[in-house]
Amino acid sequence: MVSLAAAQTLIVAQGADPVTLDPQGQNDQPSARVRVQIYETLVEFDKDLNIVPALAESWEFITPNELEFKLRQGVKFHNGDAFTAEDVKYSIERVKDSATVAFLLEAISEVEVVDDYTVRIRMANPYAPILNHLAHPSTAIVNRRSVEEAGDDFGASVAIGTGPFVFKEWVSGSHVTLVRNENYWGEPAKVEELIIRSIPEGTVRAIELETGGVDIAYNLEPMDELRLTGQPGIVLDKYEELSTSYVGFNVLKPPLDNKLVRQAINYALDVDAVVDYIYTGLAAKSNTPLPPGAWGFNPNVEGYYYDPDKARELLAEAGYADGLKLSIWTNDNPLRMQIAEMFQANLADVGVEVEIQILPWATYLEDTALGKHDMFILGWGTVTADADYGLYALFHSSMHGDPGNRTFYTNPRVDELLDAGRRETDPEKRMAIYWEAQETIVEDAPWVFLINTSAVNGLRDYVEGFWPHPAGHHVLGGVSVNK
Repeated sequence: MVSLAAAQTLIVAQGADPVTLDPQGQNDQPSARVRVQIYETLVEFDKDLNIVPALAESWEFITPNELEFKLRQGVKFHNGDAFTAEDVKYSIERVKDSATVAFLLEAISEVEVVDDYTVRIRMANPYAPILNHLAHPSTAIVNRRSVEEAGDDFGASVAIGTGPFVFKEWVSGSHVTLVRNENYWGEPAKVEELIIRSIPEGTVRAIELETGGVDIAYNLEPMDELRLTGQPGIVLDKYEELSTSYVGFNVLKPPLDNKLVRQAINYALDVDAVVDYIYTGLAAKSNTPLPPGAWGFNPNVEGYYYDPDKARELLAEAGYADGLKLSIWTNDNPLRMQIAEMFQANLADVGVEVEIQILPWATYLEDTALGKHDMFILGWGTVTADADYGLYALFHSSMHGDPGNRTFYTNPRVDELLDAGRRETDPEKRMAIYWEAQETIVEDAPWVFLINTSAVNGLRDYVEGFWPHPAGHHVLGGVSVNK
């Protein structure tokens, strides 16, 4: 119960502006962190990553290829329309038509509306991660009338869902304001107003937390965490993320189309120094694309290590004994900019001259999707905690560009394995498939496999009810501010 002294506004800071508030519009974390307050999915993850009911009260596999959901009754969209099976059918078909997130539900061949509160999903083949994918924020249920009436404004100035908060305004580059959904089907939000501010500079987020400008600051940087540790009035909440940071290569562009060059760069970069000096130990070196907390992670992949001599040998073997010139892109994320500068020095040591280019977040996503880059620094959260999500979008040849494969990597054997992993329902056989896929991907080196991170959120000590979602999509309806 909210105390009498409870404040009615919760202010949260994150490191980037949303790209869109349309669930099917873009698959980035800053957008998702806002959208999970507005929209809901059929099922969701609890704190222990178990699948639990959300807009669906129950579900049953009628056959291995057919899944029936019983929907929650009495739910209203923010515009007053009733939530029904027709909305589920429309939303799933909209996901399948999305250039960005279709891969999540492409296995679905048909959606049947049995009655207003029963829906059946049919798949051409068994699809092992279907429930995990239906918990992904981009499969959230939208209201057809609001989408069609808003047209291009949907996701910009219009965002209608069923969640605990209602969209009020989005001031680009500044903040998104949401207000409590007074007609919410579940427990109403604890605060009347939620403001999510975009503050790219980590130190500024920390200062805003210190001075009371925000109540919660997401993803504090390591140096700020050290400074704030033990400071009165501030609670630091650390958790293991389901995310991997990497440097991606455009494997279609010479000389990065040469595997020897990509392997050489992996050996040239001192990733341990990134862990020790940039993240001050709040990260672990990654040997595979998957984080250790994801199902299917292969702990036996040895990966690459810092060996400048080996890097020079491979560059010479590839025909670049006299060096080469490349560019590396990042957005205005301070940690990524530090990584780029460190790697610029590492690569200079082996004869590779690197130009650093810093782009605005939306431009960065757009241009890497178009393949305009040489190298880029990015992260990927395995939001569904399953190997399919952590590998398919990033390495399957059908996912080139915006869906996730911004390296434009293609390997027919990897495609075969990733397709098989979706169909296989025996856990041991499925695990073996993903282990082989990771070994092959690491050998091909479309990435520099960087780090798996721990995240630290900072909270004022009067904030109650916050718990960190492992994928970073923190739901804030249960959070109160008791000053």
